[in-house]
Amino acid sequence: MRNFLLVIIMIGFSLSVFGQTSATKEKAEKTAAEKAPTTKTTKVKDESRGYIVKVGDKAPDYEFTLDDGSVVKSSDHIGKVVMLQFTASWCGVCRKEMPLIEDEIWSKLKDNSDFVLVGVDRDEPLDKVLKFKEDIKVTYPLALDPGADVFGLFASKKSGVTRNVIIDKNGKIVFLTRLFERGEFDEMKEVIFELLEEDRMPASNGSTHK
Repeated sequence: MRNFLLVIIMIGFSLSVFGQTSATKEKAEKTAAEKAPTTKTTKVKDESRGYIVKVGDKAPDYEFTLDDGSVVKSSDHIGKVVMLQFTASWCGVCRKEMPLIEDEIWSKLKDNSDFVLVGVDRDEPLDKVLKFKEDIKVTYPLALDPGADVFGLFASKKSGVTRNVIIDKNGKIVFLTRLFERGEFDEMKEVIFELLEEDRMPASNGSTHK
């Protein structure tokens, strides 16, 4: 009888310890799950790539001073296809991409009155912007963006360059890029050239790109 009671006591003690351990583990797992971001939240964050705008949005109103001293507003670009390339002299990827923009886009479209291309230099003084333009050997206009205020209309100021924003003739964002990837760059070029064709190619064709 004594041995039987001892066995019962040991079994009861084991079950009690196991129950406490399981409860503690379950509580820890629940706490970790509550703190961890959901898959959906993470996916949205990754897909945004730092942008606070998205394809299909009306482009924010902007104003900046070009490297030649002229002041340009978004209202000046109504009815035109606009490419804003956000850049900076310290950005190595920008230095890789900008000669391609010069050769494959600007050299072919600079005489097209329906196309606007501006490199918006993030928070650098005029002398540095001019030297950057000379070093990188591009001829398209660069704009000053003190405080990254224009940049901040399109993307979080905590995010970086290079990035391109393509805006159609109706002022709608139709394509967004981040960093440089050859396939995405070629897709962007295709969208730009399609938008500049005659009215037989509707501007909405680019609306699925991001």
